[in-house]
Amino acid sequence: MVQRLREVAASHGRSAEAEHRAILDAALRRPPKRSFAELLGRMPDVGRDEDFERPVDPQGKRPSHVFD
Repeated sequence: MVQRLREVAASHGRSAEAEHRAILDAALRRPPKRSFAELLGRMPDVGRDEDFERPVDPQGKRPSHVFD
């Protein structure tokens, strides 16, 4: 593994230590945080609200197990 790190570093024109730092930097970099509103805004439109209403039985109650 050390030899491969040295080879990759040489191909990038830097020392093994610099390559190691670059690998760690890329691995530990975190994507920017998004707000909840942004996440909701990015969700695709998959239907109308009515498409997701739970069924009601003849007594007007919603069954606890919809997909049984």
